[in-house]
Amino acid sequence: QVQLVESGGGLVQPGGSLRLSCAASARTFSSYAMGWFRQAPGKEREFVAVISWSGGRSSYADSVKGRFTISRDNAKNTVYLQMNSLKPEDTAVYFCAADVVYTERPRRYDYWGQGTQVTVSS
Repeated sequence: QVQLVESGGGLVQPGGSLRLSCAASARTFSSYAMGWFRQAPGKEREFVAVISWSGGRSSYADSVKGRFTISRDNAKNTVYLQMNSLKPEDTAVYFCAADVVYTERPRRYDYWGQGTQVTVSS
């Protein structure tokens, strides 16, 4: 069982930055690939980024590539999402998720956090 808790969301102006954190309870955190997803009102949950268990491999949605960076610290059981050059269309609830398989497919993930709201607005 893996419990995930996101933090770091908030209100930011366009062009600003935020860093999201996701703390995991599992002693075997380093065994899991970790993904970030987001869901805007009236839209389906979409993939943002994923990182392998070792941190050696990562992938991004085209919409965030070059602006967002996913990273992890296995000693702290935490995964991060650094978000730069934020745009109003990045506004959504952001979720982290864990699975033993490295995948961009949200339905594949077994464990989810409760989400943190990110609002980009002037």
